[in-house]
Amino acid sequence: MESRKIFVLPHKLLIALLLFTITLCLSLVIPKKLNLSQIIGINKPEIEIINSQADNQQRVAEFQIAMEASLNQQLKQKSLLSAAPKSFDGKIIYEIKPAGNKKIIALTFDDGPWKNSTRQTLDILKKNNIKATFFVVGQALKNNPQLGKQIITEGHAIANHTWHHWYHFMNPQAAAFEIDKTTELIYQVTGVKTNLFRPPGGHLSNGLVSHARNQKYATLMWSADSRDFQQPAPATLVNNVIKNAGPGGIILLHDGGGDRTRTIQALPQIIAKLKQQGYSFVTIPELLEMEAK
Repeated sequence: MESRKIFVLPHKLLIALLLFTITLCLSLVIPKKLNLSQIIGINKPEIEIINSQADNQQRVAEFQIAMEASLNQQLKQKSLLSAAPKSFDGKIIYEIKPAGNKKIIALTFDDGPWKNSTRQTLDILKKNNIKATFFVVGQALKNNPQLGKQIITEGHAIANHTWHHWYHFMNPQAAAFEIDKTTELIYQVTGVKTNLFRPPGGHLSNGLVSHARNQKYATLMWSADSRDFQQPAPATLVNNVIKNAGPGGIILLHDGGGDRTRTIQALPQIIAKLKQQGYSFVTIPELLEMEAK
């Protein structure tokens, strides 16, 4: 027992001496105004915490700006999806004649975007992996900008269908307002510049088409009218399309401007029947590119 006590005592003294030496060295090196808690990171000065929060907020803001810029760039790259080839500047088109009478056809939707029917239309197209062209009304796009963005982000084409969807005769100033204001809003909402135009009701002589042609828009009509504005039974609506469908054709449907329940009901059947006949679906710009080539 005695020999064990003699061994422990010097060991304790050695530890105490070592701690004293370390303390003395720290007191000589560390400034008097800086305490140990600050050295090891406990109770950091308040100014450091504030700066850290500010840095985090700045990083978040920079990230948001970068993401928005990236999205805008993607949308601008998709502008080509909504533009006609220059060879169609000022032209009026009802259909095209594809090489080899290839079975291609374009679905087009007028008068939207509308909250429910446009979203349902997009869902059906997505399910069938089909791209279409949407001729939007300026006022409707103003009320539903997110749907306008969705049209572009899902790979569809967007086009001009005037601001008010009026049929009456317009002087040059009124016609310019109807078309130019809508094109401007399409760009503001989606980042896309379109030169595709469709006159409401297909009217060619009320001043609108004259302005569109002067501004080098391609005026798109149609070769197969579903006549869904009359709200026929879905079976009748389907038949209206199928009996007039042909290679290079343009089908007229509506996703806005009224109750489009029957159009939504008929759309899957229209797609299925055209697929059974061997048709593939393209946007208006894609269709025109095939004619141009």
